[in-house]
Amino acid sequence: MASTAIEKIVLASGNAGKIREIAEIFSGLNAEIVAQSKLGLESPEETGSTFVENALLKARHAAEHSGLPAMADDSGIAVDALNGRPGVRSARYAGENATDEENLDLLLEELKAVPDSERGGGFHCAAVLVFPGDTREPLIVEEVWRGTILRERRGRGGFGYDPVFLDADSQKTGAEMSREEKNAVSHRGRAFRMLCANLRDTNR
Repeated sequence: MASTAIEKIVLASGNAGKIREIAEIFSGLNAEIVAQSKLGLESPEETGSTFVENALLKARHAAEHSGLPAMADDSGIAVDALNGRPGVRSARYAGENATDEENLDLLLEELKAVPDSERGGGFHCAAVLVFPGDTREPLIVEEVWRGTILRERRGRGGFGYDPVFLDADSQKTGAEMSREEKNAVSHRGRAFRMLCANLRDTNR
């Protein structure tokens, strides 16, 4: 199906670290990426029970109020020993207005008695792009980055749970990686690269 090239996309996120990562991934695409905050938009309440549902809620809200294509992701960490928690509540694990540090403290406390051999987990990301009025089918991508949850923080970069998430191949935490290293292997990096590729294909 022929389609008109997209010139501007709203990014439905207020997280500065996430915005920086995604803007780098999309830098080769001939479309301006605009953070929703620049348009005076805020994210709706995340009431979905899955990462895809929440990503679609945020993207559709931004598309409806901006009249532009919008993309969003919903991501979080699912820990094996906690039966997949924090999951979709990763950003609000220690409370609705919890800081990254508070969320990390709670996770480490809940895993205190879990042996090293059972501290596996994965960062999940659902990345979506929707079009105003649902004039085209949404693009949806899901990726998972597997690793191990450490007992204490390592590294000064990244955000969220990065300081305690150890990548098996590099033996670095997400917070010890450069942005380039992290984008190459992370759940969000892979999901948004795939989303970018899919968008490029639809614009041909």
